[in-house]
Amino acid sequence: MSNLINHTRSATAAALAAAIPGLAACASSPVPNEKIAVAQASMQRAEQSGAPQFAPVELSAARDKLQRAERAEASHDAQPATMLAEQANVDAQLAEATAQEHRSHEAAMQLDASLQALRQESVHAAPPPPPPPPSAAPQSLNE
Repeated sequence: MSNLINHTRSATAAALAAAIPGLAACASSPVPNEKIAVAQASMQRAEQSGAPQFAPVELSAARDKLQRAERAEASHDAQPATMLAEQANVDAQLAEATAQEHRSHEAAMQLDASLQALRQESVHAAPPPPPPPPSAAPQSLNE
């Protein structure tokens, strides 16, 4: 009987030893809900930054991956949900950065146009240069 108990203890210990790394991996992997929430926040920032206008392809990719992550999470597929949420987050950040770059470029072009207009205006509106000062009358050699 003691052999059976020892064998059972050994088997239980081996099973626990095998399960511990798996449990540790589960505990250390990010929770899909948190990753999805981060991706949703990135999507909102991207949408508010003008991505629908300036980065529609990137925003669409982010939206698609976020929806797929939400479906995977609802199906309790943690690994694909986490991976898709991370990808959606990156795509949304890219959409936001692309939109900001386009807005910055447009602002720079408007500033250049304004400066050019001011230069043109200053050239046309500048008063004529003052006449040269009269030169002193030449002195005669006899003086």
